Order: sequence, then C-alpha cells, then structure tokens
Amino acid sequence: MGSGLHLGRFVVEPGSKVKLGRVDPGDTSGFKGDKDDGEKAINSLIKKLDPLQELLYAEHKHKLLVVLQGMDSSGKDGTIRRVFEGVNPEGVRVAHFGKPSQEELDHDYLWRAHKQVPAKGEIVIFNRSHYESVLVERVHELVPESVWRKRYKQITDFERMLNEEGTIILKFFLHIDKKEQAKRFQDRLDDPTKHWKFSYLDYNERSYWKDYTTAYEEALEKTSTEWAPWYIVPSDHAWFRDLVVSEAIVKSLEDLDMKYPKLDTSKAGFVAGGEPAK
Repeated sequence: MGSGLHLGRFVVEPGSKVKLGRVDPGDTSGFKGDKDDGEKAINSLIKKLDPLQELLYAEHKHKLLVVLQGMDSSGKDGTIRRVFEGVNPEGVRVAHFGKPSQEELDHDYLWRAHKQVPAKGEIVIFNRSHYESVLVERVHELVPESVWRKRYKQITDFERMLNEEGTIILKFFLHIDKKEQAKRFQDRLDDPTKHWKFSYLDYNERSYWKDYTTAYEEALEKTSTEWAPWYIVPSDHAWFRDLVVSEAIVKSLEDLDMKYPKLDTSKAGFVAGGEPAK
C-alpha cells in the first residue's frame, strides 16, 4: 500500500500553464494525516524502495533518472538523504551540477548532463541539472534570449531520447515560499554546525526571486512531457516533500513490473544437484 496520495495533483500536465503563486508551498492537504503519520508513511516507502532498487539493478534493463530543482534551500540535499537512506549505494549515484568548468563550457550545455545519466540498472539523482541552462543563464543574461529559448525543445528531445533508450525520468520542482527560504537561511546562521551550508551567493540570489519564478514557470510549462513529467512538490514542510518524492519513485518502479533474471545453467556446464561439469 502507498501513502494514499493522489500524485496526479502534483503533475504539470503537458501544455498547461503554470502559475507558482497559485500553488501553496505549505500545502499538505493531499495526505490524510499529520507529520508523525507522514514520517511513518515515508519509512514504509523507504522499505519498499530498497528491494525495488535491488531488482532494478539485478534485472539490468531499465534506468531511473531523478531530477531535483528548486530555489536555494528548497531541500534538494535533504530529499536525497531521506528518500534514499535505505538503498544499496552500489546502484545509486548523485550528480551535482554547480558552476560549469572550463571543459564543460567548451562543450554544448547538455554534454555534462549526458555524461552523468544512469546506466542500465542504475538510479541517478541530479542535484540541480541541465535545467540550469534555462534558469541561471536566463536570469543572469549569460546567454541571449535567442539561445536559451531554443533549449526547451532541445531538452525535451534529449529527454525523449533517454526515455526511448530505457530511462524513466522523474523531475521534481521543490516549491518553497520566500519567507520559508529566509527562515532556513537564518537557521543556518544560528546553528554553528550548519554554517558550512550558508552561502552569501545563495543569499544574494534572493533579489532575483521574481525572475527565477518566471523562469521556472516557463521551464515547467515547456518541458513537462509524458516521457519526463514535472512534479510541483509543496516543500515548506520537509516531511511532505519527502513523502511526495518517495511515493512517485516507488510507484514508477513498481509499474515497471520487473523480474529477477533466471539463472542460465547452460553457460557454466552446470549440473543441477551436482558438481560443475568438467
């Protein structure tokens, strides 16, 4: 059994308009329970994810790409820690996308993302992603509009190719309120053990909040597809954020109807119930 969430309410339907101001980042009404109930549901989903990840790895047929985007302090790191805390690290990998290196700048903007996509049997989590090229580069005018506007179609074509090659793609926009972001920044300043998380660069980006909101709205509208849907996840409450993400991942893996591969006894000269054949 799942958490009872109706995941469709979080999905951006292809071709639909997105107004983030109409989505309450503190909403938890999709779940019939409180935080304690939510944490129990997350624990149950984590227990389901462990064998599903093992099965994905063993079957060696499908691939899962999880994309996490959101304003600074929206909880990308926290989501990764909580949702994937029980899986075998052998088949799971996190790719971080910060400021591009010179080598990455010398290639097309999708090059660094393509290098990190999952192999067969693997789960890869993008902490930020190729979408930075229609967000940061747009907001800070690092490339002209004539360049970033073309990228929506390029990105959807890229994701279509990955999907046709066996990659399941789930994209989550972690939606927080500007006041909640300020509170989280202050928490990092107040707690000496969290000072390392605080960045003045991130804090200064708050002045571009409206610009980023506009950029996100258009990116969500133009790149949510049947093969790579966007989920807008209310994320002011970390437990609800983690619940939605874990539910979507578990459901997607269950829908694959995976099977453990059968042992091929002919390859090693195997004799059932006896010693290996000479």
